[in-house]
Amino acid sequence: MTNLNFISPFFIVEDLKASVSFYTDQLGFEIRYTGADGDPFWAIVGRDNISIMLKAIAPGVKPMPNHTIHEWARWDAYISAADPDTLYEEYSLAGITFKQALQNDGDGLRGFEVIDPNGYVLFFGRPV
Repeated sequence: MTNLNFISPFFIVEDLKASVSFYTDQLGFEIRYTGADGDPFWAIVGRDNISIMLKAIAPGVKPMPNHTIHEWARWDAYISAADPDTLYEEYSLAGITFKQALQNDGDGLRGFEVIDPNGYVLFFGRPV
């Protein structure tokens, strides 16, 4: 029997409030946890079965999305979506700006890319 339930990417962010706002207000995520009490510097946001941990480390510690280190590294998170077409329509109606529109790509995946305020690229999709 397996004990694994899910994986949660950990993104270093510059501004926790702005990051949480993007995920909750724009992508329809919910706040699952914030810490520490009084002056939060990290949060877990999620939607359905996925979560992302966001943490503001210190003013000198900046986000480092994969593509800023290796230009060929397209994404920081692959988010499996059973119906990327419906999710794309939802996000389009919400005014989301896409890094890559909904398409079947050269890797045999159908989906789209969104870039968050810290430069992290999220792919929402599934194999074709």
